[in-house]
Amino acid sequence: MLIDTHVHLNADQYDEDLEEVIQRALDAGVDRMFVVGFDTKTIERAMQLIDAYDFIYAIIGWHPVDAIDFTDECLEWIEELSKHPKVIGIGEMGLDYHWDKSPKDVQKEVFRKQIALAKRVKLPIIIHNREATQDCIDILKEEHAEEVGGIMHSFSGSPEIADIVTNKLNFYISLGGPVTFKNAKQPKEVAKHVSLDRLLVETDAPYLSPHPYRGKRNEPARVTLVAEQIADLRGISYEEVATQTTQNAERLFGLK
Repeated sequence: MLIDTHVHLNADQYDEDLEEVIQRALDAGVDRMFVVGFDTKTIERAMQLIDAYDFIYAIIGWHPVDAIDFTDECLEWIEELSKHPKVIGIGEMGLDYHWDKSPKDVQKEVFRKQIALAKRVKLPIIIHNREATQDCIDILKEEHAEEVGGIMHSFSGSPEIADIVTNKLNFYISLGGPVTFKNAKQPKEVAKHVSLDRLLVETDAPYLSPHPYRGKRNEPARVTLVAEQIADLRGISYEEVATQTTQNAERLFGLK
């Protein structure tokens, strides 16, 4: 039993075989999937999926790369949709300094607005951070994001940053495909370092497919490879990783 806490089944890449992808996940023991919507199209698709499948839940928000397109109407729309009982988190939100579509000041403003929204609706926050770690942490502290907590999704930082995130900000660390990459030293260190009761697993599918599928379209069934790698690194059983990460996700999102 595993939960893929971050997957984009609402992506165009699954238009042709979504049913088969979902069935492979279920067959692999992935019994719940959290689909993340990050703009108008993907949020609409996420909402359709949670109504169609009992075991799919939605996380909705606005991606920092597209912050330039964010309006107050978008914020109001997300807040209204968040009333759905199967919308369990707000995001992915955060900062992305790799791409230059949205100016940094715009990204920061949209980030702050979404943290405030998450606090209003009392849902955890899912963070996208690319090349902006210190600014992300500063904003989370300033906005008191620890009141609702959340996830540093696809975490790529150091063990020291992981300590700040888990101990000071009340966040969980989520690891995906990169922890299986042979040259990914830092994710492996984090997988061994972070307290097991603060770890989650994800795929970020269709992206970041784990070894030996690196470079291919990812899918939620492969979250099992992430859990296996964490178990190997920590010297514990796969079952222990699966059980604890499932319990962690249930605790964070208030699920049974």
